[in-house]
Amino acid sequence: METPTVRWRRLLPRTPGRWAAAVAVLAVLVGGGTWTAVADDGPPAVQREDRMLRPGGVPIDTSYFTAGGSGKRPAVLIGHGFGGSKNDVRAQAEKLAADGYAVLTWSARGFGKSGGAISLNDPDGEVKDVSGLIDWLAKRPEVELDKKGDPRVGLTGASYGGAVSLLAAGHDQRVDAIAPVITYWNLADALFPDGVFKKLWAGIFITTGGGCEKFEKRLCEMYERVAVSGKPDAAATKLLTERSPSAVADRIKVPSLLLQGQSDSLFPLGQADAMQKAISANGAPVSVDWISGGHDGGDNETPRVEGRVGAWFDRYLKEETGTDTGPAFRVTRTGGIDSTDGAALKRGASSDTYPGLRSGGREIPLGEGTKTFRNPAGSAPPAISAVPGVGGGLSQLSSLGVGLSLDFPGQFGRFESAPLATSVHVTGTPTARVTVKATEGRDAVLFGKVYDVSPDGRQQVLPSQLVAPYRITPDQQGKPIELALPAVDHEFDAGHRMRLVFSATDLGYASPAEPATYTVTADGPLTVPTAPAVKTAAAALPWWTWGLPAAALVIAAALLITARRRTATPAPDPALTDVPLQITGLSKKYAKSVDRYAVRELSFRVEKGQVLGLLGPNGAGKTTTLRMLMGLITPDEGEIRVFGQAIRPGAPVLSRVGAFVEGAGFLPHLSGRANLDLYWQATGRPAEDAYIDEALEIAGLGDALARAVRTYSQGMRQRLAIAQAMLGMPDLLILDEPTNGLDPPQIREMRDVMIRYAAGGRTVIVSSHLLSEVEQSCTHLVVMDRGRLVQAGPVAEITGSGDMILVTTAEEVSEPLAEKVASLPGIGSAVRLDDGRGLLVRLDGATTSRLVADLVRLDVPVTGVGPHRRLEDAFLTLISGGAA
Repeated sequence: METPTVRWRRLLPRTPGRWAAAVAVLAVLVGGGTWTAVADDGPPAVQREDRMLRPGGVPIDTSYFTAGGSGKRPAVLIGHGFGGSKNDVRAQAEKLAADGYAVLTWSARGFGKSGGAISLNDPDGEVKDVSGLIDWLAKRPEVELDKKGDPRVGLTGASYGGAVSLLAAGHDQRVDAIAPVITYWNLADALFPDGVFKKLWAGIFITTGGGCEKFEKRLCEMYERVAVSGKPDAAATKLLTERSPSAVADRIKVPSLLLQGQSDSLFPLGQADAMQKAISANGAPVSVDWISGGHDGGDNETPRVEGRVGAWFDRYLKEETGTDTGPAFRVTRTGGIDSTDGAALKRGASSDTYPGLRSGGREIPLGEGTKTFRNPAGSAPPAISAVPGVGGGLSQLSSLGVGLSLDFPGQFGRFESAPLATSVHVTGTPTARVTVKATEGRDAVLFGKVYDVSPDGRQQVLPSQLVAPYRITPDQQGKPIELALPAVDHEFDAGHRMRLVFSATDLGYASPAEPATYTVTADGPLTVPTAPAVKTAAAALPWWTWGLPAAALVIAAALLITARRRTATPAPDPALTDVPLQITGLSKKYAKSVDRYAVRELSFRVEKGQVLGLLGPNGAGKTTTLRMLMGLITPDEGEIRVFGQAIRPGAPVLSRVGAFVEGAGFLPHLSGRANLDLYWQATGRPAEDAYIDEALEIAGLGDALARAVRTYSQGMRQRLAIAQAMLGMPDLLILDEPTNGLDPPQIREMRDVMIRYAAGGRTVIVSSHLLSEVEQSCTHLVVMDRGRLVQAGPVAEITGSGDMILVTTAEEVSEPLAEKVASLPGIGSAVRLDDGRGLLVRLDGATTSRLVADLVRLDVPVTGVGPHRRLEDAFLTLISGGAA
C-alpha cells in the first residue's frame, strides 16, 4: 500500500501527554508519512490522508478526510467540476468530515495529478474509478457497512462531479444517496440541443480540458468532426448519450437532491426536470432546487447549497429521520438590490410537490401575422444572448431589469402581446405553436426567446439570457409545431409586454453557413407556466452579498455597441493622430436634471507614455468621465477624441482602448490562462491579435496562471483582471480603482504593473483614491471637483508649489533648535524629519530667502532648501479652493 501523506486540522488541546499519544496513534494508523498539526478549541479534529490509488488501473490522486472518534460513520465521495481537481472541494470535504462523515475526494482522469485521458465519465473509465474508490472505502475500519464490501456511501459534486454522481448511482448499487449540482442528464442533449451544435460551450470544454490531445482519441475526433461541419451527426450523439446518466435512467433508485442553476446556458433547468421525472418514476425520493447561479456565473449560494446537501446525507445516510431535508421544490428568486450595500435581495419560493415545467399554463395572446427574415451568409454577425465562459453573472442582471441581449435587423421575427393587465410570474417552460418554412428545402435553424418589454418599449430584458435552439427539418415545415422556450423563473410586471422572438443566429451556437430565408407564422397564443402551487417566502432569506461583475458588463456592452447602427461621427482630426486622448468641453447632466451636472466643461489632454492619475472626491465626476471615454454613455456637450477619432458607441478606435473596472468576473474553476483565452475568444478577434504572453509578462502572474482562479489571492485576481484589460495590448489602458482591497505589498506590485505597461510607449489612465500611490506611480494628474477641472499637469508641478519648505542638514537637528526655528517671525511651524537631519518648515508670511538667512544666523548646517508638498496636501488645497 502506498504511504500516505497525513495532515491534521483542529487537533488536540496543547497538552504534552496528549500530543505524545496523538503521535503514537498516528504512527500505528499510517505506518509512517509526514504530518502537521494545529491546536484549536473549535470543531472536531479533521485528519487528511493523500494517496495515489489505482481503482481502475489508472493512477488517481485522492484525499481522505476523517474526524475524531472511534465509531462507524457513513462515507461521502465528492467529485470536482470540469477542469478542476480534488483541491477545489477540500473545504466542503473538511466540513462534512467534521460533521461525522468519512469523506473521499479525488482528481478525475486527466486532471490534477491523476493519470489517464479524459473520457467524459465513460462507464469503463471515470465511473469504474468511482466503483474502485467505493471498494477502497469498504475496507476502511471506520466506515459503516451495509454488508461486507458495501459501505454506506453518498456522492455529490458540481457539473462534471455531479454527472459522475448520477452515473455511479446507476452503475453501482452500493450508492445510497446522491446530491448532484448544476449538471447534465444527457450530455448530447446539452451540447446538441434539438440537433443544433452549442459551439462555444463545446469549445470551452476542450480548452478547459487542456486541449484535444488530453481527451480520449475518439472524443477528440468527434469534436473536431462536429466543429468543422457545424452540425452533430448520429455517431456523435450516440457517443455522448452512452456516457450520460440518462443511459442508466431506470437504474438510479436512490434518494436524490437535484440542484440546478437558473443562470446556466450550458446545463439549463430542463436537464434537472428530466432527472426528476426518471428518478421519481423509479420510486426514489427526489427534491429539486433551482439555485440563483450556474455555469454563466452569479451567486451559486454555496453556504446554503452545502447546508442542504449535508442535511440530505444526514437523513438518508445517517438515517436521522427528524432532519428537515427541505421542500420537494424550491427556487431562489431575486428582486432588486439593497441600496445600502449593493446586495442582491433573494427570497426562496417552494412547494410540497415538484411542479414540472408546464404547471398552471396561462395563455397570452400574441400579434398575428407572418414574419420573414434571413440567415445571413456565414451566419454572421450573430445575435447575442449569453456569452459562454465570460458571462460572469450577466444573466443575473435580467432579474434586476438590465437587458444585455441583441438581435440584428432583418435576422429575426417577433410577436408581441398587449400590455399585461396584471403581473405574471413565469416558472417553467413557455410554449408557442408556430408554422415555419425555409427556402430551397433547407433545415431551418432558429433560436427562440421571450423578452420582458418595459411599458415604454425602450427596454427589453431576456430572462437569464437564455435562448432555445431548434432545427426544423423540411418534413416538419409548413405545418403547425409546438416549440418549447427556455425554462426560467421570472416575473413580468403589470403594464409590461411579452415579446416572442425567433432569430436566425446566436453567438453560442452554430448556424448554417449558407444564406436562407425563413418565414414564421404564429398559430396561437404564447402559453406560459405559472406554477400556482409555488409560494414565495414571506420574509427575505439571508443576503449573500455579490459584486456585480462590472468588467464582464463592459465586455457585453462592448459586444452590443459595436454591433449597433452607427450614427454620424465627426471626421478624424489628423493633428491628433498620435494623441492618445483629448477631451474638449465635455459636459454631462444628471438624468432628468435641467441644471445639475455630473461633468461640466471638462478639457484636458493626455500624451503617449504618460501614466495619468484622475483624482477627485466622491461625486467629482470621475466615473462619469470614464464611462463617456469608454463609449458607454454619451456626453451632452463637448467631444472625446482617441488618436484623433471621435468617441461614439461602436467607434472602431475603441478597439485600441482596454478597460478594467473593479470586480472583474472570472470562472473560478478555470485557470487564469483559460479565463483569458475564453475572454478573447468571445471578442471574435483573431487569436494572434491577443498578445496574451506580453500581457501576462507585464502582469507578472508567473506559475499561478495554471491554477484555478478560486485559489488566487485578491492581488492575483486584480493582476489577472488587468492582464485581461491588456489583451490586444491596447494603446490606451483605463484602470478604475485597481488597488482596491489590496495589501501594501500587492499595491506596490500593481504600481509596478502600470509603470511597466506605460514604459512601452502606451498610455495609462488610473482613477484611485490612494493619493500616495498615485504620487509614486503617475507622471501626470487631472484633479476634478464637482464635475469641473481644478488643475492638470505633471505630478511634480502640482505637488511642488505651495508654502511647505524642505530643509536638509549635514547634522541632526535637535528638538530645541527646531523650536527656535518654529518661533521665528513669519514661520508657521517647523517639524524635524524622521531621521532628524532636516526640517519641514511651513511659511506663514516669511520668504524662502529670509528663512535661509535666519537658519544661517542660528548656525543650522544647511545642505539644501526647496519646496515640498505631498500630493495629499496639494489635493486638499485644490479641492478646498486654497483654504487647506
